[in-house]
Amino acid sequence: MAEVGELGLPNAADRRSGRVVVLGATGFVGRHVGGALEQAGYEILAVARHPRKTPASWRFHPMDLVDAGPGALVELIDRERPVAVVNAAGEVWSRTVEGMHRSNRLLVDRLLSALAVSGHRARLVQLGSVHEYAPQPRGVWLTESSPEEPATDYGRTKLHGTRAVLRAVETGAVDAVVLRLSNVIGAGTPRGSLLGQVAAQLLDRAVRGRPAQVRVSPLRSSRDFVDAQDVSWAVVAAVGAADGRGRVVNIASGASQPVRDMVDLLISISGRPARLVELPGTGPRSLPDADWMAVDVLAARTVLGWEPRRTPRDMVEDLWRAAAAGQHDGPAADG
Repeated sequence: MAEVGELGLPNAADRRSGRVVVLGATGFVGRHVGGALEQAGYEILAVARHPRKTPASWRFHPMDLVDAGPGALVELIDRERPVAVVNAAGEVWSRTVEGMHRSNRLLVDRLLSALAVSGHRARLVQLGSVHEYAPQPRGVWLTESSPEEPATDYGRTKLHGTRAVLRAVETGAVDAVVLRLSNVIGAGTPRGSLLGQVAAQLLDRAVRGRPAQVRVSPLRSSRDFVDAQDVSWAVVAAVGAADGRGRVVNIASGASQPVRDMVDLLISISGRPARLVELPGTGPRSLPDADWMAVDVLAARTVLGWEPRRTPRDMVEDLWRAAAAGQHDGPAADG
């Protein structure tokens, strides 16, 4: 899946904090995470199935984590001796249940097997999703104790990964923390997402002197959107959080934004004349959760010392700035 835009290069790191292996480092969330970790002083070893454009300061190791099996990953971890492994690999917009099963369940099982037998103990930061929870009624915030009854195949496969990680922590096999992310927006937002689709249509369909016709599904819902840069700094905090072991922590903005407002904001920021057309059954696939979502972030403040700082305008401006630059490289990672 192509991405809308790309992430800029971070500042040079001092390499004093150690090495972090970022799985899925060439995807949307993975690239933001790698950038923040590098800014925090970590050396980045990027692992992904296909070589893609990454900062020159990163080392890249091509690996299909499922096909390679645990042995190859054990060898990599024992050789590199990272302080942490961040699992930013996975599927959000896969067209098949099999694709999500492979990337969100089987990959995590392979990863946990490798970490359990490795001679080097590295912290695992597993990126999960708030879609692992049951949809809640309007006005009820999601918390880490909300019922885990996913409404989608995506949520179910991600929940499998989370539960597998927590079981491995309970048995002492791994040291891990799970971050459940809400709807991540920023530079490189995948085209499979709603705002990625809107940005692509603004770019592809604008005709001089006439407005672009932006086709979307009915915009009736409200969602918790979190900035990709905020997410990346939550990962940095999780790598070193002494109280994080065995915890599930929600990473979100802590507010519910009407989807229509986000689309209108993107069109306004683009400066391109557009006519919004809502057609049932068209536009990007959406996750069929309840019409309203907001996520409580108290645990993130308590456990990680983290809180969201960037606004909806910040994240949408980043998305559009990258999209307008005309960059379309890299697969969409989970987020």
